[in-house]
Amino acid sequence: MRDLRKEIPCLEQLGSLGKTFSESCLEAGGALAVDKGSHPSKIVPSLEEAIRRCGLQDGMTISFHHHFRNGDQIVNMVLDKLAEMGFHDLVLAASSLTDCHAPLIRHIQNGVIRRIETSGLRGKLADAISGGKMDVPVVFRSHGGRACAISQGELPIDVAFLGAPSCDAWGNANGYSRDEEGGILCGSMGYAKCDAQYARKTVILTSHVVPCPNVPCAIPSTDVDCVVEVESIGDPAGIMSGATRFTKNPKELLMAESAAEVIAASGVFHDGFSFQMGSGGASLAVARFLGEKMKAAGITASYALGGITGSIVDMYEAGLVRRILDVQSFDLRAAESLKQNRFHQQISAVYYASPKDATCAVNGLDTVILSALEVDTDFNVNVLTGSDGVIRGAIGGHPDTAWGASLAIVVCPLVRGRIPCVVPKVNTLVTPGATVDVVVTEYGVAVNPRREELRRRLERAGIPLRTMEQLQGIAQQMVGKPDPIRYTDKVVGVVTYRDGSVLDLIYQVAD
Repeated sequence: MRDLRKEIPCLEQLGSLGKTFSESCLEAGGALAVDKGSHPSKIVPSLEEAIRRCGLQDGMTISFHHHFRNGDQIVNMVLDKLAEMGFHDLVLAASSLTDCHAPLIRHIQNGVIRRIETSGLRGKLADAISGGKMDVPVVFRSHGGRACAISQGELPIDVAFLGAPSCDAWGNANGYSRDEEGGILCGSMGYAKCDAQYARKTVILTSHVVPCPNVPCAIPSTDVDCVVEVESIGDPAGIMSGATRFTKNPKELLMAESAAEVIAASGVFHDGFSFQMGSGGASLAVARFLGEKMKAAGITASYALGGITGSIVDMYEAGLVRRILDVQSFDLRAAESLKQNRFHQQISAVYYASPKDATCAVNGLDTVILSALEVDTDFNVNVLTGSDGVIRGAIGGHPDTAWGASLAIVVCPLVRGRIPCVVPKVNTLVTPGATVDVVVTEYGVAVNPRREELRRRLERAGIPLRTMEQLQGIAQQMVGKPDPIRYTDKVVGVVTYRDGSVLDLIYQVAD
């Protein structure tokens, strides 16, 4: 046998690379380290066994995704098991938390959870945290900010526990295969993709183990360490509905039509433009009005981005949208389209909105339609705390898309009930006014003074304009001036911008 090291002396300096194939086999006991043709299963017998295999210890960081929304059972299941096993001082880094996660309150009280990082909080859990139940403030990040922090190592995840509607024995998981009609379906798993890719260990929990290979997949087996089959991962009714319905509210329809007119007159409305819409009633109505204008003008959008609804799928199938980039599917229509349509693709949160990636999808947006709990006279937006100062929302991709889009439009009623939505100063700063271009209300449209050319375009199109001060004055005339919220000096939340800098602090609401 030829001795390559004599013929090529430099191979002696390369360690194992200088060995012949035969020598490597002999050192491995006469065979390769992994038997030829083997492909062992990653299914483990229990969640407890998966936790042990991942080497989780007190003080480590665990993560979850929110694609199951208010039907999620994974977070509570895993935390109950961790409490039973005696874990303490864990950092919970969920992409978002909602009403169904109220049982986490007891795990905060018993010391299993020491700190939380998330995009949003709702329900009794949010009430408890707003009331000062945690010693360490919750850190709120946007979807892009969270993805960036994870990918850059600023938020290292030790173990990601990710629910999947289907997974095979090798660990290939997706969100659009289910065991029976009415079974779990979530569509895109864009936020889970990020966690699986960068976590030290990844555990997939599924109620539907399918034959290998489960492709195309949202999460590949190469990013998965353990698979646990459980009886149930979520309530289908709380995860997604059959179709997201259009609003019939005259106020929302009026605002939606105005927003579509703003887009058409803004200069970004051209063949190949790109957009993102929300999932609320007004946003869905904007999509409908915008689609009518696109048909009339004979133009097609290059892509629709973000959380995807059936209304966006309708535009795609009508030939008005060439591609759909889906980070989160909001209804069954969107989930089924993701499975069936070649140019409807799920994307990771990193590709969606990471500020460290100049080519992330939000940076290519021509326009985005956003909602708000409050917007102030400086165009700053609050989507996180209510008029009573209590946490009741999520940052989501709001500041990410406002930064990236050429035209960021906030659609917001002047008042909700007897509560003003256009105010002198927002309770909590989430999206800086410098990145918001237009605010649309049922009482008129306001253009950011920074966008003088845009203001002239809208005036030439005959769109009636007001200043934010005028809109705020009308709101105050209608409902009066609210009493100021009383806070203690305890910080319960830290609001960060997409680059990780601190935007605002949320204080405990006084009794």
